[in-house]
Amino acid sequence: MTIQILMPALSPTMTEGNIAKWHKKEGDEVASGDLLAEIETDKATMELEAVDDGVLGKIIAAEGSENIAVNTPIAVMLEEGEDASAAEAAAPSPAPAAQPEPAPMPQAAPAPEPAAAPQPAPAAPKSNGARVFASPLAKRIAADAGIDIAAISGSGPHGRVVKRDVDAAIAGGVAAPAAAPSAASPAPAAPAPAQLPVVAGGYTEVPHNNMRKVIARRLQESKQTVPHFYVTMECEIDKLLAMRKDLNARAEATGEDYKISVNDFIIRAAAFAMKKVPDVNASWTDEAMLLYNDIDISVAVAIDGGLITPIVRNADQKGLAVISNEMKDLAARAREGKLSPGEFQGGGFTISNLGMYGVKEFAAIINPPQSCILAIGAGEQRPVVRDGALTTATMMSVTLSTDHRVVDGALGAEWLQAFKVLIEDPLAMLL
Repeated sequence: MTIQILMPALSPTMTEGNIAKWHKKEGDEVASGDLLAEIETDKATMELEAVDDGVLGKIIAAEGSENIAVNTPIAVMLEEGEDASAAEAAAPSPAPAAQPEPAPMPQAAPAPEPAAAPQPAPAAPKSNGARVFASPLAKRIAADAGIDIAAISGSGPHGRVVKRDVDAAIAGGVAAPAAAPSAASPAPAAPAPAQLPVVAGGYTEVPHNNMRKVIARRLQESKQTVPHFYVTMECEIDKLLAMRKDLNARAEATGEDYKISVNDFIIRAAAFAMKKVPDVNASWTDEAMLLYNDIDISVAVAIDGGLITPIVRNADQKGLAVISNEMKDLAARAREGKLSPGEFQGGGFTISNLGMYGVKEFAAIINPPQSCILAIGAGEQRPVVRDGALTTATMMSVTLSTDHRVVDGALGAEWLQAFKVLIEDPLAMLL
């Protein structure tokens, strides 16, 4: 019996995925655990492994196929003794019945005056009155652009028109066919699609990838539904910088494999502060507050096309050297799209550090269902008053964004005060 391979849900927020690459071709033998394909999700490019033995009988979603809904068949596996005809029979139709068919050719009807001859289309339709196989996304883009989908040659499976075909047609200047005359009274003209503003010098259109779409949707939802509250403090980091320099010098002298960053101190201090103020380690639901047992710190890492937050699990139980090496490994694999779902899904608290870009201060957007995110600014020399005398110190601005339903102003200030004590006296976080 044939086995359908479905588009998997590789993250909680994934609703569709792209086929980045097939590692097997039709007719190849496949063993359980073999790498079948690379799937581009809303977070990263991840590997799809086979769970059964057999032969890859048919690839339904070709390499490069985009916006494939989760649980949609992408290939058919043959079991022992089955031939290729079984895969053809098991493969679903490339165009579901629910998709609308193109409007039929206009029929002759009595009219008060002869109808004008229709203008020729720039390209011949694939077939007169026949179904046009096209993805819903391709149809929508073509309709918005005023292009006849039947005039576009498809490069998808079985000649199906996909998004890239419509994009190519738009770029090539394919025009919409002239509208056929109506026998009845002319209907009001449909409103034209919104036009982009004319920009001097033109522009380059960069399609959104899945990650950017999900980031946009989740952050918009966060700002619209989560009552953000912000608390800012100034932390003096001269002692921290001196300790970092000393620890790294010792590692270099003894040949130990670590190099601690300021961000590593921040991760440890945040974890220790959550240990002192555990009510911050929580999420809101309509039924109850969820208080987490483990202290897992997410750290925002910029990657091509978006942002991902790998997690340092049980950060309160790890030393600076362990945190440093783990974070370097997570960040490197995040930029390569090689993180497993368990390495970026979850976490109870996020750190976003823009200090390396010279940003003095900013307020970050909470990543639901978390209730807090800490924004870290650059450390810089500033004038301070100490014991009644003016001097200078290296100061760092930090802003805690909280979900006020979970962490109100007083609780947020209590946590930030505990964090400030640890940052300004880093020996305390080594005890």
